[in-house]
Amino acid sequence: MSAPSGSGGAVRLRVRRRSGSSRPHGASRGSDTAPRPLKGASSTPWLYLAPALVVLGGLLVYPVYQLGLISFLEYTQAQVSGGEPTTFQGFGNYAELFGDAQFWRVLVATVVFAAACVVSTLAVGCALAVLLTRVRAVPRLVLMLAALGAWATPAVTGSTVWLLLFDPDFGPVNRVLGLGDHSWTYGRYSAFALVLLEVVWCSFPFVMVTVYAGIRAVPGEVLEAAALDGASQWRIWRSVLAPMLRPILVVVTIQSVIWDFKVFTQIYVMTNGGGIAGQNLVLNVYAYQKAFASSQYSLGSAIGVVMLLILLAVTLVYLRLLRRQGEEL
Repeated sequence: MSAPSGSGGAVRLRVRRRSGSSRPHGASRGSDTAPRPLKGASSTPWLYLAPALVVLGGLLVYPVYQLGLISFLEYTQAQVSGGEPTTFQGFGNYAELFGDAQFWRVLVATVVFAAACVVSTLAVGCALAVLLTRVRAVPRLVLMLAALGAWATPAVTGSTVWLLLFDPDFGPVNRVLGLGDHSWTYGRYSAFALVLLEVVWCSFPFVMVTVYAGIRAVPGEVLEAAALDGASQWRIWRSVLAPMLRPILVVVTIQSVIWDFKVFTQIYVMTNGGGIAGQNLVLNVYAYQKAFASSQYSLGSAIGVVMLLILLAVTLVYLRLLRRQGEEL
């Protein structure tokens, strides 16, 4: 059997060379690159953000500037009324503030109290968010409405209600626990604990709703696979949900730190302005006392600047640690 013959008596096989690009013959190498952005396109987002930036500049930047300016001046009631001229003190107000032993006691109390509030709020909010995914529609709706009601309650109203609940004479809590006429606001730690409960009560709904929305966005197959592998609920949260919800947890953590570090209303209402002999003072109430009760507006402004710098430092350090761990925010 003879092989088929073609032109010239041999089989000619034409092999098309494959190349990595499909550009036509004669096309330049630069033609397959991404198109360059139009001239001036990089400034377009800033034009859209300009109105919001103007509003933020008026509502945030200017008050912060005034706060910092007053902290460098001698600004008391005498200067406000025009009886004495305003003089520049430099860092004199900060030196006086840092030399006050009460300031350092209040600062330590504020940091510890805020940390306890943040941890408690996150724990309660995350636990209830997981619970919302386990219950049926009607209990879920009831829990959501109750939480949103607590969230919508003004701080003054909520603080007054909690004082009535723990009142030594008429409060139902003492009757149920059999504590008689025990005063929760008399002792330093019991007063801080009472305020902490109220702060957590009005703060956990934000964490609960936000984390619950994040959990609902997690694919169900991932959770089912973890459950089939024998993981407990705590292990699923720690190893599956928490890493996937880390960007959301970053947001709620920073928000909680800012809110709880500058708590004012709950402390002022529930401890009658800072407790007996100022034992329950936090920085915000301490600044209020210096600025308005003592008419030392420059010292109150200095405390406000210190609080602002602390919150900025905590937020930046927290975000930097997350960036070092490779987290995308």
